[in-house]
Amino acid sequence: MLRKILKTVIAAISLFAIHPLHAASDPALTTGLTNVGPALVVISAAAALLLTLMFRSSLAQLTRFVTARIGKWRVTRILAAKSASVLDDFILPGAFGGLTRIDHAILTSGGIICIQTKHCNGIVFGDPDEPQWTNVDGVRRRKFLNPHIQNEGRTKALQLAVPNVPIANLVVFTGAVQFTSAHEKNVIHVRELESYISKFVFGPSRIKDWDAVWLTVNAALLGDEASRKDFNAQLSLG
Repeated sequence: MLRKILKTVIAAISLFAIHPLHAASDPALTTGLTNVGPALVVISAAAALLLTLMFRSSLAQLTRFVTARIGKWRVTRILAAKSASVLDDFILPGAFGGLTRIDHAILTSGGIICIQTKHCNGIVFGDPDEPQWTNVDGVRRRKFLNPHIQNEGRTKALQLAVPNVPIANLVVFTGAVQFTSAHEKNVIHVRELESYISKFVFGPSRIKDWDAVWLTVNAALLGDEASRKDFNAQLSLG
């Protein structure tokens, strides 16, 4: 959007900048500053408009960046307060090949919750089985992968590391977001996260040594720089 506006403004400036050269051939227009004044006014107005649009765009991007960071901090703070066994932003071998990155995982009394965070403002709509959801924030409209489906693959990757351990898929939205329709119970807003974990029940579990489970998960992590580079390369190819 900003690029289109920028091209239009530049075209307008160019048009009026060369207008005086054509006007100079007409004696009626070469007296005083009459051939330059209108062009300068238009150029100044166009420049002011361009600066305003650029400032608004930069401010909007900065606001999104800051609020996303705040949302991530809220999730991290809540998880750390609920359990000492928390992992953030880690890489595992993918369930279907390649590598996958998991936003957060927390060990509870009955199993592990695999969490994906998503920052949005405005309205989000999409059915649980749709491959893509849509976010409308003012005039900004974008599609993104259904986080519930996306995190299911991450949950399965975590399940590969500890096959006999109950693992749940949870999506946490941050930001001033509203949903247009009912969504899955495991798709929540960050303000619900603390109570969700407190009330979460996996059901009967045969696991007796949770410390060993968590050690196994940590042993499966790919924390080396080479794995990070491979994962980033995988993203660029996707």
